[in-house]
Amino acid sequence: MSRIGKKPIILPNGVTVTLKGNDIAVKGPLGTLHRRLSPNVEVNVDQSEIRVTPAGKGRRLRAFWGLSRALLANMVVGVSEGFKKEMSLIGVGYRVALEGKTLVFNLGYSHQIKFPLPAGIDAKIGDRGVAFSVHGIDKELVGQTCATIRSFRPPEPYKGKGIRYANEYIRQKAGKAGAK
Repeated sequence: MSRIGKKPIILPNGVTVTLKGNDIAVKGPLGTLHRRLSPNVEVNVDQSEIRVTPAGKGRRLRAFWGLSRALLANMVVGVSEGFKKEMSLIGVGYRVALEGKTLVFNLGYSHQIKFPLPAGIDAKIGDRGVAFSVHGIDKELVGQTCATIRSFRPPEPYKGKGIRYANEYIRQKAGKAGAK
């Protein structure tokens, strides 16, 4: 039995759910999210909660139970509260600026990196351009955007320079001098 799948999803005030076959739409104060769910689960929508149950007893059918419930819960949280990831740049001269809907990075390369933000994603620049946060209602899109940004200059293991998540710990290696 799925421990996560058994839990009902409580709907906050202002959030409505529309179900048409396997397509589900969640509408809230921050926006609307749509998703096509697996036919291996059944979704029951009441006034105040959503319940997800497997469509049968097979192992493959039950595998989608907890996943579908987690995806629906993330949709409900996204349209009511939203998601936010904070990132920071570590390195001399590393900066980020926001120009319209484009993030412009100075990361020690011979050129600037311009990253247009996807639709539904916003960014805020923090102190002196070395800290920023990415906001959105779709948890998957926020995470993928941050992963793409991090790939421009991932943290290196010797000095820790690069783009990292704000709560990320980089285990540093000893250099050549530390080997003796």
